[in-house]
Amino acid sequence: MVTPFLKSGKVDFESLNKLLEHTAQRVDYYVVMGTTGESATVSKKEKSEILDFVRKNNPKKLPIVFGIGGNNTAEVIAQVKETKWTGITALLSVSPYYSKPSQEGIYQHFVAIADASPVPVILYNVPGRTASNITAETMLRLAGHKNIIGVKEASGNLEQCMRIAQGAPKDFMLISGDDMLTVPIMAVGGVGVISVLANAFPEIFAATTQAALNKDFKVASREAFKLLGINGLMYEEGNPTGVKYLLEVMKICKRYTRLPVVPPSEGLEQKIKNAYRKMK
Repeated sequence: MVTPFLKSGKVDFESLNKLLEHTAQRVDYYVVMGTTGESATVSKKEKSEILDFVRKNNPKKLPIVFGIGGNNTAEVIAQVKETKWTGITALLSVSPYYSKPSQEGIYQHFVAIADASPVPVILYNVPGRTASNITAETMLRLAGHKNIIGVKEASGNLEQCMRIAQGAPKDFMLISGDDMLTVPIMAVGGVGVISVLANAFPEIFAATTQAALNKDFKVASREAFKLLGINGLMYEEGNPTGVKYLLEVMKICKRYTRLPVVPPSEGLEQKIKNAYRKMK
């Protein structure tokens, strides 16, 4: 989920409620305070307020996954212990960024978090943001931990996804972290997607993942193809710049972001408008 802001920079709870209602009809669960939610620039107090708001304004009482991650293992664990976990199904935790730890360091980081977490943990591998990759070998080691239940895999490496699918326990969830790779990842054993564009188009992702779960990859691909014209624009000037502007066009929330992320240029605005019109 994106985090809507007012022009003043404060959290826009009215628009957050619109987003909850817009997505509730088709998504299976909410991910609060992931990367797309601008978690890096949201304060601890705001994160708590946003989480409480989602809990209280969850139209279909869908499961909630809450993001807590970082490159200071002790601080992540402290945040886990401070969090009120009532009504929260799982924790999403990104691989340590900037520090570029070894694979053993990544492994020990997540074991410590999983040991401390009162809810199951979903790992988040996104090398484009963290500057390090959780290899398939390390992922399979972590998959053996009783409190680690899956991974949001955004490496863009299909062979790595295949190795995880092949070697992981049957109940370990391989979740696509790349919208446009959802179908191929599900074809090799993935179970769904944690998505950026599902903020705007939950019905397309619902149709895509349901068809893929039914092994009807022709239909799944047909649905996913609908997003090819707009997907790249979501990242042209950074995430969630693109999707927030798209949501403004759809009258769900405003484009406002927090520095260092900025709203889109006029050129990107026009591209997004044109791509959206072609989809209608």
